Amino acid sequence: MLDQVSNWVVGVGPKVIIILVVAFFARLIIFKIIESAVRRVVRQEEGVSIDAEERRENTLIRIINGTLHVVIWLVSIMMILSEIGVEIGPILAAAGVVGIAVGFGGQYLIKDIISGFFIIIENQYKVGDVVCIGDSCGLVEDISLRMSTLRDLDGIAHHIPHGEVKQVSNMTKGFSRVNMNIGVSYEDDIEKVEAVINKIGKEMSADPEWKDKIREAPKFLRIDSFGDSSVNVKILGDTEPLSQWEVAGELRKRIKISFDREGISIPYPQRTISYLKD
Repeated sequence: MLDQVSNWVVGVGPKVIIILVVAFFARLIIFKIIESAVRRVVRQEEGVSIDAEERRENTLIRIINGTLHVVIWLVSIMMILSEIGVEIGPILAAAGVVGIAVGFGGQYLIKDIISGFFIIIENQYKVGDVVCIGDSCGLVEDISLRMSTLRDLDGIAHHIPHGEVKQVSNMTKGFSRVNMNIGVSYEDDIEKVEAVINKIGKEMSADPEWKDKIREAPKFLRIDSFGDSSVNVKILGDTEPLSQWEVAGELRKRIKISFDREGISIPYPQRTISYLKD
């Protein structure tokens, strides 16, 4: 018995080790080749930042490498089983039968994978983007061929199969935009309001802390509507992807400070309660 085990270890053991070592180094080499190829083949789109393009490339590299990882180790396992004397023919035949059976119930999985393939190839969104898919919005944490994972501001992770994606709203593709309405009093000089807002936008775009996040200075666009107690003006400005919320927050702060200094009022609901004496 010991002789049989010894002979098996001496005869088969080295072959198994060689298969594992070759699989390990093949995986490393192939991964490097894939990374280099993706970096060379994927061309930067017009208007897309270097950082955004790098995130797209990283997404493609991770998905391709993940698929190859599974294939390499499946082939290695089959080779090892063959070396230790297990007939892999029946296993492959059984896998084929199971595959046919699963195929009838795996239509949704196939749909997910096909949809995921086109999402990635068409660069609809990538890891690091902020998107809305259906009722779920958040930062794209992960994309596989089957599903995407979004993380919202509450820290909740939403796992969305690609086959269920009907519409995607990408808020950080290429560039982002500050789009806000601010109400001012009917008594205020609207031309003065326009001048103050435009001055704030220019100052922010020239500020060393903010200029790298702003593509086009926020500015007064138009009177958007007449409210019950305010004239609502629209402000627009282009920012780098993912910077619109940070820029908008700083812009609101500067507008409030400047409006207070210039005597421009921002109306807010007020209620007067009168008490009747008996």
